[in-house]
Amino acid sequence: MANRTRKFVLRVPVMPEERAMIQEKMAQLGTRNFSAYARKMLIDGYVVQVDTSDIRAQTAELQKIGVNVNQIARRINSTGTVYAQDVEDIKGALAQIWQLQRSILSSQR
Repeated sequence: MANRTRKFVLRVPVMPEERAMIQEKMAQLGTRNFSAYARKMLIDGYVVQVDTSDIRAQTAELQKIGVNVNQIARRINSTGTVYAQDVEDIKGALAQIWQLQRSILSSQR
């Protein structure tokens, strides 16, 4: 060990499931040398970062729409009467949802 050219040792604690996945990937590559595999992945591997801002914005809008629909449902349950305006509000909410879906899908093309 006195002739070691790499002076720093990195340690990574893993769960048993993670270790099994690492060993499986090493087997797929046909390597048994964990140090070489880890070094190669740490240096040449890549990280996929997905922009989820559109989805987060859509989720916030869906929550607002859901609150409105719940308010309508409470009013219907308490009065026992369905008003035409309530039906129109729900149809409008559904139209908003479809519009959000279309805008997200078109922005991903």
